Amino acid sequence: MDIFSWTLAGIFVVTMQITVTVHIMLHKDDVPSAIGWTGLVWLAPVIGCVAYVILGINRVRRKALRLHNGNIDIFTLTGKTAAEIEKEIPPSFLQLLRLGHKVHPQYLSLGNHVQPLLNGDEAYPRMCAAIEKAHKQVLIASYIFNNDKAGQMFVHALKKAVQNGAKVRMLIDGVGLNYSRPNIAAAVKKIKEVEFSVFLPSKSPVNLPFVNLRNHRKIMIIDNETAFFGGMNVAEGNLLSQHPKEPIQDVTFEVKGAVIEQMARLFEEDWIFSGKKPFTSHAERLQQASFAYGTTPARIIPDGPDGDYGKIERLCMGALSCAQKTASIVTPYFLPENEMLASLETAAMRGVEVEIILPQKSNIFGMDWAMQANFRRLLSKGIKIYRTAPPFDHSKLFLVDEAWLFVGSANWDVRSFKLNFESNMECFDSALAKKVRTIIEAKKQKAVRVSYEKHLRPPLFRTLRDNAFRLLTPYY
Repeated sequence: MDIFSWTLAGIFVVTMQITVTVHIMLHKDDVPSAIGWTGLVWLAPVIGCVAYVILGINRVRRKALRLHNGNIDIFTLTGKTAAEIEKEIPPSFLQLLRLGHKVHPQYLSLGNHVQPLLNGDEAYPRMCAAIEKAHKQVLIASYIFNNDKAGQMFVHALKKAVQNGAKVRMLIDGVGLNYSRPNIAAAVKKIKEVEFSVFLPSKSPVNLPFVNLRNHRKIMIIDNETAFFGGMNVAEGNLLSQHPKEPIQDVTFEVKGAVIEQMARLFEEDWIFSGKKPFTSHAERLQQASFAYGTTPARIIPDGPDGDYGKIERLCMGALSCAQKTASIVTPYFLPENEMLASLETAAMRGVEVEIILPQKSNIFGMDWAMQANFRRLLSKGIKIYRTAPPFDHSKLFLVDEAWLFVGSANWDVRSFKLNFESNMECFDSALAKKVRTIIEAKKQKAVRVSYEKHLRPPLFRTLRDNAFRLLTPYY
């Protein structure tokens, strides 16, 4: 190449760097993220610009708005005013209720029954039994739905549902679909009346820019009367009684009541997002909202990069600021950003008993070291940290003051708070909280409390290693 060609190439690269930098300044609200991307673009021009175009631009927002079903009302029709709903909520949580409505303007659904289920041994038979009795429709959304012993249990149940005349719709994430080979798609597609869709398929080069944005939600709805909601995937590892090679502890929830309408609406929005047609009329939604099976006020909080993301994270921080006595967190992955860490520390310094229950050994390489990097600052503020013995605990629970419960698919990390499509359910119910407290205490009995002295003056090598892996926080 001659000097002229090199000059043109240089001008092109600099123009590309300036264009990408301007895009970063206009669209990246997170300062560390903006600094990181800008540094990469200027220190490694070609690689940095290409990486940003593929991974750094949020294309999902525009697509989601284009496919959104505008006929869906955002409010659950409880038949009660906001003031009447507030009367059913403990007074200490009224501020949190008001905050939650500002974060996500959707009223609580009243008259729900919510029951925790432990592991696949307890949950899968209940799920399959409900599916086998379906006569109208079965809706299933999951991140992982493996083609193994667990998956085949559901295939058998789906065949019976179809025989009953039920219409089945399954939506599986494009990355999670490939956790088993062959995947579940081929087995399910053989069943007539089953409509199957993949959320952002990962194999297509067209979808490479979306590889970081996964649908992590787990929702199962049968005949609009029974639902299963939480963070439990469908995988053989959850069947602990069968002694799987890679056992996993988990908790999910069986739900009956009007809040199912919110789950169904969220499923349909994801269904439309994946390229499918709407399937529920407005009249059917009004009918769905009328069911009442219990006394638990509840509502669904969806979150994801297609809109005003960060709702789950903000509600968690709001709950910590409203907490008066206790805040118990059970999560498999704990890598929140500084704002959340500060919220935890502030709650503990106010006198709230804050405890975090984590697995003793993670199933992701380097995760334990990355999480450990934050232990000293948390322990120094009086926060209690417990590490549960194997099998790996995938449970996700957040309980405040023995009355407010937040459960669902979101982990306490940047991926769940900022990148993934997630859904959580908040419940105001002391009786349900008591059941969950029993589960948490059982976990603590089998756990080891982390010692502050052990982390007070760690070896230099360990500090460097832990902090190095913590730098990967957004990418775990």
